[in-house]
Amino acid sequence: MKNVEIYATPICGFCHAAKRLLKSKNVEFTEINVMLKPAKRQEMMQRSNGGHTVPQIFIGDAHVGGCDDLFALEQAGKLDAMLAG
Repeated sequence: MKNVEIYATPICGFCHAAKRLLKSKNVEFTEINVMLKPAKRQEMMQRSNGGHTVPQIFIGDAHVGGCDDLFALEQAGKLDAMLAG
């Protein structure tokens, strides 16, 4: 399974929804709290080509986008294949 990273804040409902989906699929992920580590927000924006809202989700080297993008992949039946690599 590919490495999954999610840039998030603890007060973001969309972040919680994205993490719930990943957890429901038994996907381990690294959460990067941009509220506690403000310097990581700049890293997030650079990696996501300017994405400044959370969550910003990465699977392997691919930028998925935000919560809606993650759920769209799931609805289209493409998330599992992307996670498997």
